[in-house]
Amino acid sequence: MITIYYCYDAYCGWCYGFSPVIKRIAQEYQDRIFFEVLSGGMIITDQPRPIGAMAGYIRQAYKVVEERTGLLFGSDFLWHINNPDDSDWFPSSEKPAIALCVFKEYYPEKQVAFAADLQYALNYEGRDLCDDEAYRHLLEKYQIPAQDFYVSLHSELYKEKAYYEFALCKQLQVTGFPAVLLQASESKFYLLARGFTDYEALKARIGTVLQEITQTS
Repeated sequence: MITIYYCYDAYCGWCYGFSPVIKRIAQEYQDRIFFEVLSGGMIITDQPRPIGAMAGYIRQAYKVVEERTGLLFGSDFLWHINNPDDSDWFPSSEKPAIALCVFKEYYPEKQVAFAADLQYALNYEGRDLCDDEAYRHLLEKYQIPAQDFYVSLHSELYKEKAYYEFALCKQLQVTGFPAVLLQASESKFYLLARGFTDYEALKARIGTVLQEITQTS
């Protein structure tokens, strides 16, 4: 089966804006294409910095994302952006990336939906993805045993899987998020999207590539 790789990061605002597009595409092509979400490791550091370090940038950028994508950021998220000195957030891409790796073991076919749920939890509901409790409502939604999930979330095995994904995004020469690539064979990749891309444009590119693959096979 052909695979589409969706390279994203839980903390990427443009990926949040792109999530309705990629969810719709994944649903539409689910019978023909396997969708693999890779976490990009946008914020990885030994010394996490408070949200204040990036709040100024986000304060401007989120409005652009809203205008371009039509998706709104929630007041609980924006409170942290507008009151960074009072916020206890120290953003890091590590934990949500590990959570996604754990989730894939349960529902590999729903990973696009879960990635979108993580982004909604952060950017709309204002949940801190570095806090274990940020995931509990999703475990209920997907009926994942909480105890097993949290053991895996803190295991070295899934941490290694997450860091492997960060490395894979680099290997695929992804330098920004979101990025969408289609793998036609072991060595043949097509770049379908770099940065936010609307549904019509992405669907058209997938159609063109699938046609090309059919003609050459």
